[in-house]
Amino acid sequence: MSVEAIMHTEFPEGYTVFFGADGKVIMTPQSLEHSSTIRSMQIDTLALGRHAKVTSDVYIDFPADENSAPDLAILREDAQKQGKRYSFEDVLLIAEVVSVSSARKDYDDCTAKYGRYGIPVYLVVDPYAAEVVVHTQPTGTGYIAAHTHQYGTGKLPVDLADGRTFTLDLDELPRPEPETGAR
Repeated sequence: MSVEAIMHTEFPEGYTVFFGADGKVIMTPQSLEHSSTIRSMQIDTLALGRHAKVTSDVYIDFPADENSAPDLAILREDAQKQGKRYSFEDVLLIAEVVSVSSARKDYDDCTAKYGRYGIPVYLVVDPYAAEVVVHTQPTGTGYIAAHTHQYGTGKLPVDLADGRTFTLDLDELPRPEPETGAR
């Protein structure tokens, strides 16, 4: 399937779609934890200003057709679309929320990819482990620094490369609800 065909495909509502470098298309239902966590982070970005350039599940162009639609991305204030999308060069922070099916991708593959392309800050937000891993100092193979912060430990200020600070409220990140009996 061509990139152009994929861009014009209507995928079922409630599913997250991943495109692997090997040409595989993976569709997975988005969990309540995943959706609620993204929403919580979006609320925290409002402190950057109502019109701050923040995207969720929106394609960003990376070289070598490694385009991504991160769960959350904060862009430079002066970012301009190149054609239909923003470039990875405009990104200050990317956050990916771990789901049961995406843990390896979020912890390993995305860490290597975002570091390789010089994304200044990469957050792995894991509702199941109740932790956020903040990756900084990108290198060609990942990141030099990774610091883990537990949910419920207050506000986490994250310095952005443009001088602004994104503050993630670790007390407000949702945790998975225990499963109850079948209906």
